[in-house]
Amino acid sequence: MSDSSGSPDPAAQERDAAESASALAHPVVAPDRTAAYGDHPDQVVDFYAPRDGRTAAPLVVLLHGGAWRAPYDRAHVSPLADFLARRGFAVASVEYRRGGEERRAPGADPVAPGADPVAGRWPETFDDVAAALDAMPVLAARELPGADVRRIVVTGHSAGGHLALWAAARHVLPEGSPWRLPAPPPLRGVVALAPIADFAAAVELGVCGGAVAQLLGGNGDFEERAAHADPGVLLPTGIATAIVQGVEDIVVPQAVSEAYVDAAAKSGETVGLTLLGGVGHFPLIDPAADACAVVAEEITQLAW
Repeated sequence: MSDSSGSPDPAAQERDAAESASALAHPVVAPDRTAAYGDHPDQVVDFYAPRDGRTAAPLVVLLHGGAWRAPYDRAHVSPLADFLARRGFAVASVEYRRGGEERRAPGADPVAPGADPVAGRWPETFDDVAAALDAMPVLAARELPGADVRRIVVTGHSAGGHLALWAAARHVLPEGSPWRLPAPPPLRGVVALAPIADFAAAVELGVCGGAVAQLLGGNGDFEERAAHADPGVLLPTGIATAIVQGVEDIVVPQAVSEAYVDAAAKSGETVGLTLLGGVGHFPLIDPAADACAVVAEEITQLAW
């Protein structure tokens, strides 16, 4: 809910802060194994074995959010990874290169104290997600022998939800894209959690302090790069897709998910949209919240 100026009202901001604090209060859960998919320190995957010891467990590939910005890494979704592992899934939590002060143009003003760092690294953020997904069957088979790499579901939250949708759409990227696949990726489906799913809607709403524009860059690059990065134009995918969205989300509002669902429908594809009343942005990754159980159920529906 917003006031007449368009800004979230104080009650909404207070709720968002409380939800964020709850989601981020859980201790970091160490993975069972960590493996590299490249030479950069951020090109790693944390693996969590199913806690019930089952074999042939579906593999959930988890992409964390944080507006593609460097301060937010996979550690904050490690409790979610553990939660899913306790639900009987094998989990692969992917790290990838994100934006930061070091990626500002030469001569640009430094980031002001307290300001958000630049979002994303072009093309490295996409290079990494593509490389991690391409390497995943081999890495998971080696690091998690109990994982069934024939049953992979990709999930991600916020900016990670964008990357999950993008990873499932690489076969419909423009010809000549370095990330294009010749055929659909071998996924059982995608469960995107409050994703930055449609760039036009996200830009209009100023999502995450203009993170989309920062991700794609300036100097006339936006439109050209959006054709390679915006899930809202990379349709239809032919891959089962579900979105879980909090109705009270003021970080990535419901309208962004709805724009993607509408674009999918116009392309002839049906995307499931589960709207959770009384829920904002962060309960979707908070094991203490009921919304997290809904997320696990959506994954279960595709994985099994």
